[in-house]
Amino acid sequence: MSGALRPIAGVDVAGKTVLIRADVNVPMKDGRVTDATRLERFAPTVADLADRGAKVVILSHLGRPNGEVNRAFSLRPVADALAEILKRPVRFADDCVGPEAETVAGELKDGQIAVFENVRFHPGEEANDRNFALRLSVVGDLYVNDAFSCAHRAHASTYQLATILPAYAGPSLMAEVGALEAALTTPKRPVAALVGGAKVSSKIGVLEFLVPKMDHLVIGGGMANTFLAAQGHDVGKSLYEPDALETAKKVMGMAEEAGCQLHLPVDLVVAREFKANAANETVGVDAIPADAMALDVGPKTIAAITAALETCRTLLWNGPLGAFEITPFDAATNAVALAAARLTKAGTLVTVAGGGDTVAALNASGAADDFTYLSTAGGAFLEWLEGRELPGIEILKAPPAAPEQRAS
Repeated sequence: MSGALRPIAGVDVAGKTVLIRADVNVPMKDGRVTDATRLERFAPTVADLADRGAKVVILSHLGRPNGEVNRAFSLRPVADALAEILKRPVRFADDCVGPEAETVAGELKDGQIAVFENVRFHPGEEANDRNFALRLSVVGDLYVNDAFSCAHRAHASTYQLATILPAYAGPSLMAEVGALEAALTTPKRPVAALVGGAKVSSKIGVLEFLVPKMDHLVIGGGMANTFLAAQGHDVGKSLYEPDALETAKKVMGMAEEAGCQLHLPVDLVVAREFKANAANETVGVDAIPADAMALDVGPKTIAAITAALETCRTLLWNGPLGAFEITPFDAATNAVALAAARLTKAGTLVTVAGGGDTVAALNASGAADDFTYLSTAGGAFLEWLEGRELPGIEILKAPPAAPEQRAS
């Protein structure tokens, strides 16, 4: 879809009820938020809208209640935690549509804030039901999507609402899209992608989309074993996918044709047990013992990857290089992450990373804070890397809804 995102920044929101779709899908225990990081990142957006005179209504989901009311997934604890962070009152409505929601929204004064109950308590949310979206819209004047992590889903609160109310992008969503476009669409070159993880089959779309766009492609994790097997190496008891050997060969052929330099391991850290501090040794890729499994890439591979990054201007990272969850098989991921962070701090490398395991690995390495951008949007990040259109983004680029459509 043509067009550009319309940012909410600069829009006159004074006296208007702004429905903002957030992702406050935070971990909870015993009815309390246990990690408020996501709320802390979102809070400045809420405060800014309120300070500009908006009546702010927050819409979100939590967990998978499957279209039924389940108080274990209530957003009431989120409202309480957000009030603590903002140091100002936050109203809570026990439903996101109907009399309760309309009453709470109607009582808001300029600059006040409310959280509505979990939108997924209604089957119309995940069904992308227009009638449900119309019920959500009746209390609002403007719609803002600030949840990039939900943008790959065409749901009522991420898609349909934007066809009913004047729709804008929130600052977090703008920042995420900007960072990803800078890394993938208009990168500083040379540009490298580091793609890891266990299975080639789960990253086929990513690999096929990235290869023609990259100058360097680093393959790590369990999926590297499949590439090595496709080259004819005996990978011992290493995790690999026999069914994906042809895919690996296809990707290698695409890389050669596109002039993309493919970086596969030249040495590996192998062990006979998959456990922390298991006895291990470093071997060349042509000397993997028959009874051992590769659990990380070795020092020569680390050095080669680091040397390649020193020649690059942009790095896109998705997936660890080894079994980072257990020591010492986190060594390569940590070393390359710290090298990338050092280059970022030196101003020579733009680093954009995303995906659940990737974020966890970079946090564990201590390098996360020095990366240019770290995306916590798992599914949306992967679909972006596959070149797919994200419904929640594309609808924000559409011409604003006409008054007669909004009144339907």
